[in-house]
This record gives sequence, C-alpha cells and structure tokens, in this order.
Amino acid sequence: MKQIERIQYYEQLFDELTNNAKQIENALELYKTSQEKLQELEKYYTSKDWKKDYEADEANQLPKDLKRGVLSQDGINDLLDQFIEFKHRLLGYFDD
Repeated sequence: MKQIERIQYYEQLFDELTNNAKQIENALELYKTSQEKLQELEKYYTSKDWKKDYEADEANQLPKDLKRGVLSQDGINDLLDQFIEFKHRLLGYFDD
C-alpha cells in the first residue's frame, strides 16, 4: 500500500471509529436511563396496583381503545428478559 493510500485508509478507519464512539456513548447513556425506567416498570408490575389493573382488564372494565400492553404478563416478562440479556452481552464484551 502506498503512502497516500495508507493515510486515506487509516483516515477512513479513524472517522468510522470516531462516529462509532459517539454512537456507543449515546447507547450507554440510553441504557443507563432505560435501567432506571425499567426498575420503575418492574416495581409497578410487582405491585398491587398492577394486579388491580390487570383484573380490571380481564373483567372488561377498561375502555376498549385504551392501550394496555403493560398489562400483558408475557410482554413485561419478555422486556425484562431482554434487558437481562443486554446486561449479559454488555458484560461479556469486557471478558475479551
């Protein structure tokens, strides 16, 4: 590889990695704030309020047009599991 080609190649890598670093920083901040919100959601899911809301939904006492994915046991469990998987993957990256 000639000098100019080499500099251009590594400049491209430098630009790409600079952009990646910004995206990773944003993703880490999003992960952190998501963890805080996830704890809040989990607290609701394990509360008496959630059970009361779930039972009202099962009894058809809620408006039909009310979005209520949060009352889906599978939905919340899947989301919690997904964040656990993210954490394992994130920690696994540091094992290298």
